[in-house]
Amino acid sequence: MASHIVGYPRMGPKRELKFALESFWDGKSSAEDLEKVATDLRASIWKQMADAGIKYIPSNTFSYYDQVLDTTAMLGAVPDRYSWTGGEINLSTYFSMARGNATVPAMEMTKWFDTNYHFIVPELAPSTKFSYSSHKAINEYKEAKALGVDTVPVLVGPVSYLLLSKAAKGVEKSFSPLSLLSSILPVYKEVIAELKAAGASWIQFDEPTLVKDLESHHLSAFSAAYSELESALSGLNVLVETYFADVPADSYKTLTSLSSVTAYGFDLERGTKTLELVKSGFPAGKYLFAGVVDGRNIWADDLAASLATLQSLEAVVGKDKLVISTSCSLMHTAVDLVNETKLDDEIKSWLAFAAQKVVEAYFSANAAALASRRSSPRVTNEEVQKAATALKGSDHRRATTVSARLDAQQKKLNLPILPTTTIGSFPQTVELRRVRREYKAKKISEEEYTNAIKEEISKVVKIQEELDIDVLVHGEPERNDMVEYFGEQLSGFTFTANGWVQSYGSRCVKPPIIYGDVSRPNPMTVFWSKMAQSMTARPMKGMLTGPVTILNWSFVRNDQPRFETCYQIALAIKKEVEDLEAGGIQVIQIDEAALREGLPLRKSEHAFYLDWAVHSFRITNCGVQDTTQIHTHMCYSNFNDIIQSIINMDADVITIENSRSDEKLLSVFREGVVYGAGIGPGVYDIHSPRIPSKEEIADRVNKMLAVLDTNILWVNPDCGLKTRKYAEVKPALTNMVEAAKQIRAELAKAQ
Repeated sequence: MASHIVGYPRMGPKRELKFALESFWDGKSSAEDLEKVATDLRASIWKQMADAGIKYIPSNTFSYYDQVLDTTAMLGAVPDRYSWTGGEINLSTYFSMARGNATVPAMEMTKWFDTNYHFIVPELAPSTKFSYSSHKAINEYKEAKALGVDTVPVLVGPVSYLLLSKAAKGVEKSFSPLSLLSSILPVYKEVIAELKAAGASWIQFDEPTLVKDLESHHLSAFSAAYSELESALSGLNVLVETYFADVPADSYKTLTSLSSVTAYGFDLERGTKTLELVKSGFPAGKYLFAGVVDGRNIWADDLAASLATLQSLEAVVGKDKLVISTSCSLMHTAVDLVNETKLDDEIKSWLAFAAQKVVEAYFSANAAALASRRSSPRVTNEEVQKAATALKGSDHRRATTVSARLDAQQKKLNLPILPTTTIGSFPQTVELRRVRREYKAKKISEEEYTNAIKEEISKVVKIQEELDIDVLVHGEPERNDMVEYFGEQLSGFTFTANGWVQSYGSRCVKPPIIYGDVSRPNPMTVFWSKMAQSMTARPMKGMLTGPVTILNWSFVRNDQPRFETCYQIALAIKKEVEDLEAGGIQVIQIDEAALREGLPLRKSEHAFYLDWAVHSFRITNCGVQDTTQIHTHMCYSNFNDIIQSIINMDADVITIENSRSDEKLLSVFREGVVYGAGIGPGVYDIHSPRIPSKEEIADRVNKMLAVLDTNILWVNPDCGLKTRKYAEVKPALTNMVEAAKQIRAELAKAQ
């Protein structure tokens, strides 16, 4: 049976691309140096797949930032503010769109469906002109061909590209990016023509929006697009790939009716209902790329289950038309298990990273390892399961209303109006990373490590006091990652040495692996938080990661429902919250950066997820006193459709991304949503090196005050500062504090 890989990790087994990108951005290496690293990585990936016997090997899935931005470059859809004058888009323009530059901000960044990967959102207008401006797809196809590998070039499909776009600032609200379909198809035709001329026999269009709830005019756009492309596609085999969820029946009908399409790719791991649609009717003579190898998790494939699924499909599709595939791109999993030399042998035998999943396409799963996992005593903790079961029957709300709690907290904290704070982390310097690395390698003693971290905390506290920030953070110098740090101290978790996964650009995360029941053996943050609070008279936030975010940013066990694991994590965090309060910490932030990310792609599944996710958050802090202020933080995503659930979390203060999305969040409040808790919509984008002026920040705050009460508004960046340099952070925070003080003075004068 032939096999197919939807896409593959880009960073390299040891994050080679990450370091090459950062060296280029810092001016330490040239574009040629960067391209050399990229070329070597691509060659290695193609060779690995060819050696494994994969028939349908993808190209053009490699990217310096993300595949949607690559498509924006291909189409020449560069916003005017980047002063692009045409021609082939260079790296300067490309990275300015992604990261901003000294004079203009970056484009909006948001989550890629329900993953922790991000993409740069295209900004389109009726006046947008499209032209073929990046030849990356054809160049990579030819590059692979020169190495003797015939690949399947992959493009983001035209309809999904437009459905993932947004209207540019200042455009009429009635404008829909989908209205530009006829304008972008000529560029797609040019790309297709070049690929055909170069000898491509297959082409893959990724159309993941087909798994969402689409309206009839959206489906009509798919029919129109692929009908218009039909003559250009003549002579090519065309695969339309979907992933991450079931394809709804109407979308399935539309997709399988496209006469220009040769093959259909479906995620049969997360899209089990699609399996029934295929069995009930599949077009004769077409190929089915069956996504039975999980591209989003690290557990070894269940050989028997996959074989049974494929055998049932053979009878429908025909053996010669059935292709075994990954459920989605393997970029969402770690690269290669071979690099994990220190991982527990038993747990390691249960796993498969991207390199192993390439081989899993030929069914080399280890049945003995699967049996070992099912029977291992280390997976189950009866006490934990009993405690989680006992949660049923209560909604775990705090006893008093948020307004009453805010009054009690203000009497104790005595904060000014528009209080300033940051989200948690401060820059992670080379020296700080060296200290953590040497401590982990046992090259320095615990005392030396503690003194070094104490010195860093003291520095961060002093900086914040000098800046006159109102509620401080300790900067998280002891943490490499906000999830990894907690997972290392919770039972039921294990960690890899090189299990990195791309989040955006050069940013990589190393998700923990949750293999068993979760509990907290010992306090995790209390020591550092108490130390930090002892250094200042100002309130010091205790910093925790919430249960839903720990869950969504981990590789989660697949032998029990996700909500059961989440409740176990919530109970562990609850103990930590109560220990922080007992230790004198008056403000505790429980980050739920990934709560929106986990929202199912289908609306019919939203209510169930939001119910247990919000409940999990409330469990963590239901036992604290009214005077203890509970904060939460949420990252880049679209929150407008879940604002009632955010209110239902019952946090005292929420800080939330706002600056990079053109203050989209504020539209909720303009439309009449009443929010009574404290709220800090981010006033500047920390994912860009650009330093915002005091005037720019003040303007943002004034826009917020137009829709939010003065007594609930906080002033803060929109995320943690760990990826930035102090040379960027200090002036940006200076301007933020000065803007807050200026507006306080203006408000006092107006009274």
